[in-house]
Amino acid sequence: MKPKKLTVGDTIAILSPASAVAAYVPRRLQRGIETLERMGFQVLVMPNTTAVHSHTAGTIGERIQDLHMAFQNPDVKAIIATIGGFNSHQLLDELDYELIRNNPKILMGYSDITALLSGIHTKTGLTTFVGPAILPQFGQLHGLDAYTKKWFEKTLMQTGPIGQIESSDEWTDETLRWDVADDRERTHVDNDGYLVARAGKGTGSILAGNLGTLLLLAGTPYMPSFDGVVLMLEDDESETPETIDRYFTQLRHLGAYDKISALVVGRFSRKVEFDPDFPLKDIILRATRGYDFPIVLEADFGHTDPVLTLPNGIRATVEANEAVVLEILESAVE
Repeated sequence: MKPKKLTVGDTIAILSPASAVAAYVPRRLQRGIETLERMGFQVLVMPNTTAVHSHTAGTIGERIQDLHMAFQNPDVKAIIATIGGFNSHQLLDELDYELIRNNPKILMGYSDITALLSGIHTKTGLTTFVGPAILPQFGQLHGLDAYTKKWFEKTLMQTGPIGQIESSDEWTDETLRWDVADDRERTHVDNDGYLVARAGKGTGSILAGNLGTLLLLAGTPYMPSFDGVVLMLEDDESETPETIDRYFTQLRHLGAYDKISALVVGRFSRKVEFDPDFPLKDIILRATRGYDFPIVLEADFGHTDPVLTLPNGIRATVEANEAVVLEILESAVE
């Protein structure tokens, strides 16, 4: 079930389904809103976007209320999270999936928002989107990076096949303190492009998201199917080689590798200090030993910038040889 495409002049609702960061960085939040407005959109800030309830952005009820109101509002064409963080999966038990199914619209975020994106996609069939969030991407000094903006528009604002995804020219993982020290551009480095960990070709529907958050759903009715998917995973700078190894091993134990058609891993921050003698490539090859699906690393999504907009449930193909072809074969919106 694809949502309607986004058009200049449409209303985008923003909300905080997880952490309360938006309450503490008002200037950054305002910059995110202004970026959307410069792009030609109307912005509706949901009532509890800057609420604080301990470590979450409002109570479960308040966060549910914002989501339901955004889906119910006929003027709202897209819903974008301010940020991820923790605990958006608290909402899954009390969401009105029939309401969402009857009012399909673009829902986008990343990191912890994976729980909502995956749970809603699983329960309703709605295509959901792993992509830029208000504070980290739209709230940058001059708005979206050109690469992020290109793939946001190509994925959400046109109805032809999305096509082949080339790597960005440069990227950054520099962290600036929001509302304190973020009045300059971050330092970027040249992008060496995709890294092939295992050659091959695979085609299937995209299942994208944050690895640790996705695994929170294991054993629940909100866990998506791995059958035939192009699995596209990322994680943040707080992880370590040990925890990442553990996650990829858990996928093995869940039987995911028996089912997927390809694995694409988003670029990690350099703060995750992999052993140069046993890098991420080797961790993943060990976890996936005995399988032959293609594996591509260093893709442009995750907790570095720029980032792609990735549609859950939309068919893609991965061909990994001397060169990498990553192509989304259909439109993500109607």
